[in-house]
Order: sequence, then C-alpha cells, then structure tokens
Amino acid sequence: MLRHHPVLYRRRRQRQDPVDRAAGDRPARQDRAPGCGGRRSRPACRGPRLSRAASGRPVTDGAGGPIAAIFDVDGVLLASPHERAWREALGGLADPALFTTALYQETVAGKPRAAGALASLQALGVADAAGQAPAYAIRKQARLEQLVQAGAVQAFPDAMRLVRTLRGLAWPMAVASSSKNAAAMLRAIVVEPGCSLFEMFAVDMCGRDLAHGKPDPEIFLLAAAGLGIEPRHCIVLEDAPAGIEAARAGGMSSIGVARLDDAAGLRAAQADMVVTRLDDGSVQALAARMLGGTV
Repeated sequence: MLRHHPVLYRRRRQRQDPVDRAAGDRPARQDRAPGCGGRRSRPACRGPRLSRAASGRPVTDGAGGPIAAIFDVDGVLLASPHERAWREALGGLADPALFTTALYQETVAGKPRAAGALASLQALGVADAAGQAPAYAIRKQARLEQLVQAGAVQAFPDAMRLVRTLRGLAWPMAVASSSKNAAAMLRAIVVEPGCSLFEMFAVDMCGRDLAHGKPDPEIFLLAAAGLGIEPRHCIVLEDAPAGIEAARAGGMSSIGVARLDDAAGLRAAQADMVVTRLDDGSVQALAARMLGGTV
C-alpha cells in the first residue's frame, strides 16, 4: 500500500526540509547554473521565492492547503533530441525507421537510460537485446551530447510562460526526470542574464540513481518531500504514460501533456487532465478542483 512506500516511510521518520526554514533559503543543490553558483543570499532569477512563505509555513493558495507543481523535462518543458539520439544510435541493430515516436513514447520515455535501451531493443525484436543494450545506451548518450552541443534543445514557449506564471504566484516547483542529461539541458535555456531555466525550480530530482524508475512513484515522492508539500497537494506534469502512472501511484494529481498526438495513451494511464499546451489555465483549474477553492 502507498502508506508503506519506503520514501514516505523515511519522510515520516525524519523530515529533510524543516518547516521553520527561513523564507530566503532554498534546499541545497550540488549543481548550479553558470553565474548562479553556490548558496546565495538572494536569487539570480528575479521574482518571489518558491519554497516558503515569510512565516516559515508552506505556501498556500487560500483554499486550505499548500500546492506544488512537479515537472517532467523532456516533452514537457523542453523539446530535446532524446528520441532522435535513440533512433540514430541504433546503427545496424535495427531499421531506424522502425523507431517511431509512438514506440519512443510507449516504451522508452520516462525510463532510466539502461532500462530505456533494453526496452527499445526488445520492442524492436533485436536478438540478444540484454547483451546489446549496454553498448546501445553508450552510443545513444554520445549522440545526445553531440546534438545538445549543436544546439538541438529548445524550451516550449507555453511551458516557459507557465513556469513564469506559477513563479509569480509563488508556487513551489520541482523538476523530476530520470534523464541524467536533464539538468544540463535546463541550464542551456537562458531565462534572463545570469539565470537559466534550471534556476526557476526550488528542487532538482533529475538523473538520480533511484531504486525504481517510473512508473514507480519514488522520484515524485522525493520531489514532494524536498518541497515540503504533501503528495496529495502536488500536480505532476508529464508527457509519458509511465509518468502519469507514477503520479497516481504516489497519490498525486497529474496533467498529461499530449504534444505528439498521443492523448489516448495519457488518458488510458488515467491522467486527471490531458492538454496539448500548458498556458491555457489547466494547471490552475486542476488545483482549484483539488483544493475546492479558487487558485
């Protein structure tokens, strides 16, 4: 049962984000964007602080409970070359034309690199998929790094508008992606001088070596714990069915982001809402429905 999940159990035993943390403090991160390094007295990104109200209590919306947004990265915030890298790294293992967007979304998206490599080769019917997967994963990573260096990463404009809007409303926000490349790609997107998209989020759970990948809820539960927000007051924004299933397993609400004409799979995973763009008020509408008030 959910209440016995190890992440929730650890959280009950020892809070990692004390509720008396001052308004100007963020949870510590090892990695920082260029120009925004280390612990600092004021943020490089202008705007309200994300994690705490001045009273030291979690930010609330006035409807009786705190609320937070947890974002997947690839396909939600960024148009990244992950799918292209997986396809081009196949080499002679399989016909790259068979590695379709649908196969990527259903089989690979949201999974750690090793698991994604194995799942894609199995879906393509490659002989000795388990033996071939490690080398395939290495080739994919090398190709991805080449594409990122060539500038093949862009932020979705609607996602940028939503992040700015939620920041202006003082929503706590986290990023949670299984990709070990997510943080670097977020840092490549400049929001304003000296500040990257990465710095817009109070908690970074990208690329962690966790015991279980999505659809297990571990990554989202850790993100919620880092924000100091109960899972039931979190909205997860995901573009992959595995991510929607992880949100549900963690007791969180979810919005499926169907940018690739893949709404059916997100609905089948039981997303609370399915949208094609993020700046249409859907996040705020779902929050109001969750909390029984106006956001």
